[in-house]
Amino acid sequence: MDGEKSAGEIKRSVTIAGHRTSISLERPFWDTLKELACTEETSVNELVRRIDMGRGGNGSLSSAIRVYVLEAVKKRGPAACDTQN
Repeated sequence: MDGEKSAGEIKRSVTIAGHRTSISLERPFWDTLKELACTEETSVNELVRRIDMGRGGNGSLSSAIRVYVLEAVKKRGPAACDTQN
């Protein structure tokens, strides 16, 4: 089950290259990441895997996801998918 930190971060487990890892992000980042995965017609796990591969081992995965989400939001228009489900 997802755990919530006092700072509003939500910890979720994802599988990358067959390995489970936990990622802590604030709810708006999780929601937008799910929306981006939907828009790209892929799973959140696959999108996180791509982000992980693109960072080349530099910095934390959580930070890389936040930067990816920010850049994607800056480039796109209105939301195409509902993430409330």
